[in-house]
Amino acid sequence: MILLATNMRAPIVALGSIAPVVQEALNISETQIGWLGAVPMLSFAMGALIAPSIGKRFGLENTLIAMIGLLTVGMIVRTVIPTWSGFLIGTLLLTLAIGFANTLAAPVIKQRTPKHIPLITGLFSLTMTVTAGIVAGVVLPLSEQVGWQWALGGWSLLGIFAIVIWIFLRLRLGSSSHQTVVLPTSEYSEISMWRTPFAWQIAVFMGLQSLLFYTVASFLPSIWVSKGLSAVQAGQMASVFQFMAPIAILSLTWLVNRGRPIQALAVFAAVLNVIGILGISYLSTELAWLWSGLMGIGCSAIFTLSMMLFSLRTYTTNQSSELSGMAQFVGYLIAFFGPLGTGWLHEATGSWDLPLFIMLILMIINVVIAWLVSRPAMVDGKKL
Repeated sequence: MILLATNMRAPIVALGSIAPVVQEALNISETQIGWLGAVPMLSFAMGALIAPSIGKRFGLENTLIAMIGLLTVGMIVRTVIPTWSGFLIGTLLLTLAIGFANTLAAPVIKQRTPKHIPLITGLFSLTMTVTAGIVAGVVLPLSEQVGWQWALGGWSLLGIFAIVIWIFLRLRLGSSSHQTVVLPTSEYSEISMWRTPFAWQIAVFMGLQSLLFYTVASFLPSIWVSKGLSAVQAGQMASVFQFMAPIAILSLTWLVNRGRPIQALAVFAAVLNVIGILGISYLSTELAWLWSGLMGIGCSAIFTLSMMLFSLRTYTTNQSSELSGMAQFVGYLIAFFGPLGTGWLHEATGSWDLPLFIMLILMIINVVIAWLVSRPAMVDGKKL
């Protein structure tokens, strides 16, 4: 699972770090670069929608092996075909594969390590974050040494290594889809996630978090510059936002393993996002690092907690897969409109005030959703 996680954010973050280099090399416009930034969320949503049925039919491990392969092919395609169409096709392939992996990771963790769900989920999320941070820091200087194609495509070696290990373990351990799960009654397998209040609650919970994350990742430096910070200081605030993720994930995993109430942790994480947006909008810029850091902790904690709940609040692996797919499909569709809507409102009004106010309202709503989604109850409403 850690090897899988190393491949799931690096290709996306790497592009963001050297976008100007790629833009110049391929002679493409700002709009085309913008589409490359928007494609992942649509692909994540599409992958989440179809992954549960594919995983159920062909087996979770078999499907993930195929997706690691597709992700690796996508990384290679967008570097060996140095054109706009080649880069777009490669990005579509690898982000669709990541959408599958996002969805099927939770049910595999539930099936393979049912007694260690918080720990393995935390390690999985932490690996994605740390790998993304490393790649973001080294890909630009690496491109200056070996060229942008090798700097982007070289990470496909991680995918090849992951495929080899996954195939070995699949042959050694067999498929989890062949393992028998004994349930008290058959009613647990008949739950429709699209008709379950809990599923919609966690979809909105994760979606609003993702909307904030991708919006902040896109515009935080620009917002801080408008508030009076220098370009260098604003860039540092973006780093603070990203570097809070490991702290949040490690702390959350430790607290959940220690038996701390999930409901309190979820509400606390959502409140941190409210305070962060409130600080950026109306409070002192001298504490810019604090407001940026609080949002970084809140976003990472909510994402990791959502991944845990996919497994902790379902009875079977299939349910975990279906809940993960439904919630991430809806969630990433919500997130898609964050950067687009924020950019449009800023351009229309000439100010960040209205976008930030709307974001503040949404984060306050997410505090209520956090309380609902983290109650000690299973997906069908039965209390734990």
